[in-house]
Amino acid sequence: MRIASHGSLPAVGTLALTALTPLVWGSTYAVTTEFLPPDRPLFTALTRALPAGLALLAVTRVLPRGVWVWRAAVLGALNIGAFFPLLFLAAYRLPGGVAAVLGAVGPLFALAFAALLLAERPTARKVLAGLVGLLGVGLVVLRAEARLDMVGVLAGLVGAASMSAGTVLTKRWGRPEGVGALALTGWQLSAGGLLLVPVALLVEGAPPALSGENLLGYAYLGIVGTALGYWIWFRGISRLPATSVAFLALLSPVSAAVIGWAALGQALSPVQLLGMVLALGGTLLGQAPAGASRRAEAPPEPVRPVAEPACPSR
Repeated sequence: MRIASHGSLPAVGTLALTALTPLVWGSTYAVTTEFLPPDRPLFTALTRALPAGLALLAVTRVLPRGVWVWRAAVLGALNIGAFFPLLFLAAYRLPGGVAAVLGAVGPLFALAFAALLLAERPTARKVLAGLVGLLGVGLVVLRAEARLDMVGVLAGLVGAASMSAGTVLTKRWGRPEGVGALALTGWQLSAGGLLLVPVALLVEGAPPALSGENLLGYAYLGIVGTALGYWIWFRGISRLPATSVAFLALLSPVSAAVIGWAALGQALSPVQLLGMVLALGGTLLGQAPAGASRRAEAPPEPVRPVAEPACPSR
């Protein structure tokens, strides 16, 4: 696996590029409320994942082989198949602020999973960073009148845990020799999307009629927020410590608040501005110190090469 010093960007550049993904993910709430049909979380998750995954498979023309068949299925289930519907379920059943706060627990879950799967000891600095980031996100998005729905709360927590476990496992397993992050992204999106097909049909029935506005919203989520966003995300995981990448997710609710202010005319209070500062501080505090990212690049187990496809596409 390539390390940051051998890649096209140094570690700081890779970190900055990877941070673009949660900033883009922050637009999901505005797009969902303004462009997508209501109360269709499973259809929305399916439409966001499967077309993007199949498109990436068509572009890369590389399929998983051997042990990577089940690994791609596991990663696809954690990062996509479970996370997407749980994310939208929490968003539909809870006020946006509560859902965002539950998602902000993700870095703390990532610290626990990294300790179990990567033997990365959670430092006091990173635990503090997770708590500071959680407090900051709470100040940005939580409202006193917010009501709690236990199904939504459980969905938000399990979704955050699922994404954190997927992030850490993606780091642990790396990817096969000669297979790029774009192909790995296609594997996971396709696997997760295929898992969602029967569930969406059984629970929500036939797809709804879509307007041009709906199609525009789904196209944005699929191309920008999913295909491009997850490619950058998984690329960052391969070059940076898993917990450092997980802390970048704190930027998503901050981005959502800024987009709500700029595009939807929502006001930003001094408390929210303080929360943004704390969330950004938690994100920076959660990054590995200099030199740690290079040590974290070595995968915990050797990755066996796979046979090259007849017509590889890089």
